[in-house]
Amino acid sequence: MPFIEAAGITQHYDLTGPADAPVLLFANSIGTSFHIWDAVVPHLSQRYRILRYDMRGHGLTQVTPVTEDAGYSMDVLADDAAGLLDALGVKRAHVCGLSIGGMMAQRLAVKAPGRVHGLILCDTAGVIGPASVWTDRIAAIRARGMTAIADGVMARWFTQGFRDSRPDQIRGYTAMVARTTEDGYVGCAMAIRDADLRTANAGIEAPTLVICGAEDVATPPDAARELAAGIPGARFELLPGAAHIPGVEKPTELAALIDGFLGDL
Repeated sequence: MPFIEAAGITQHYDLTGPADAPVLLFANSIGTSFHIWDAVVPHLSQRYRILRYDMRGHGLTQVTPVTEDAGYSMDVLADDAAGLLDALGVKRAHVCGLSIGGMMAQRLAVKAPGRVHGLILCDTAGVIGPASVWTDRIAAIRARGMTAIADGVMARWFTQGFRDSRPDQIRGYTAMVARTTEDGYVGCAMAIRDADLRTANAGIEAPTLVICGAEDVATPPDAARELAAGIPGARFELLPGAAHIPGVEKPTELAALIDGFLGDL
């Protein structure tokens, strides 16, 4: 299990693929680890050097404390990703982010345009709200722990068909959420709640592909279309049969969209 000191924290990451291939960085969603990309990697690892990491306070990456008034921010999370690239000697990468990972990727593309070659934004938006949703969720976690939300988010992450046919997967992802550190989840929830990236996104220079699961209720297709419309030249693709985490439900189809887009670059 590779760990590295980057951006002032110990980050857990995985790097696989040909050493001379373009680097493709994957950023996970809130309440998950980089393992949400496990089924996608085999489809891409022959042509790209795949770099996955656990976001601050998630998986095995170090958690930093938050208070009622001070959590993480999109700038902090973007700096974490840039710091990881620095620590590994990667000057430029394609970046693919899911949900909060997609918000981080938007911010990274604005803050450090020279670091981002191609940008893939999965099931995300420039603003994910309303803020009250995150404030209420934070209060529930602080009062009753991560188990207070673990079961409920499954209906937002996965289609009904997937939940019915893959109960083993649902139990596993419920456990993943429940075992996420409170401060890590709350810190990232505060970052989402407080972020509105829409105005800044007009300055994104990287070629951009926005992908959204057709059955996503957490960041619905209309929000993804709005995101694409706000980024110069961005393309939008709808992924049928998927909800909020298409890399789990439709990994082959997601990988094909990513590969096709990056191949055109």
